[in-house]
Amino acid sequence: MDDDWYLQAGSGARFDWGPTGAERLSSAVACLVVVDVLSFTTSVTVAVESGIRVFPYAWRDASASVFAGRVDARLAVGRRMATSASPWSLSPAALKDAPFTPRLVLPSPNGSSISAAAGGSTVVAGCLRNATAVGRWLARNGYGTSARPVAVIASGERWPDGSLRPALEDLLGAGAVLSALRKHRGGPLSPEAATAAACFETTPDVIAAVTACASGQELVSGGFPDDVRISTELDVSDTVPVLTDGAFTAAG
Repeated sequence: MDDDWYLQAGSGARFDWGPTGAERLSSAVACLVVVDVLSFTTSVTVAVESGIRVFPYAWRDASASVFAGRVDARLAVGRRMATSASPWSLSPAALKDAPFTPRLVLPSPNGSSISAAAGGSTVVAGCLRNATAVGRWLARNGYGTSARPVAVIASGERWPDGSLRPALEDLLGAGAVLSALRKHRGGPLSPEAATAAACFETTPDVIAAVTACASGQELVSGGFPDDVRISTELDVSDTVPVLTDGAFTAAG
């Protein structure tokens, strides 16, 4: 029996979860779309919209500060660690209000790890805010076909033991990208990708679902309802962040 059954071979658009899914599929696709709705890719999109170059970094420890110094960038901190001296954080709402900085390091164990797993593939940041723009951009650039397949990766969250916790908001965000890609003649979609797209298309109120789901309630109860609000603004952005020379910038 072949040991590459997990590659969803023959499909132009594929779907999987987390850094391991990205690592497994990256060798078989031409493009990887990272989806972390609450909040990595939403924060990337908000920052890139304003002209910031965003450097993903996989660890939230002292090495992140060293890396930021090496690339001459400001360092984003955790939501609760933002100060007037360091106002950039993983909160999309805080990033909207923070002063402009040309270069920003955004630590994210899941989102950044997925970006790093892409190898030589093109990496795109997708979310609910820019799903249609991402799907359109993929189709326009020839991605999402059998010849140039794309993998859309839902980041998910982490349980306290470090294992992956599939997250509804990322399933819906990935489904939104895949649905938009299919409408722009991408495909064929693998069964996994088609089911993710159907989940998005058949959810009657995506905003309400994300707000009420476990991850949404975690942020709302923690005092960050604006992050959920911004993350669920469907298709308000035409910005497509693409990882270029180590940083996300807006696609031309």
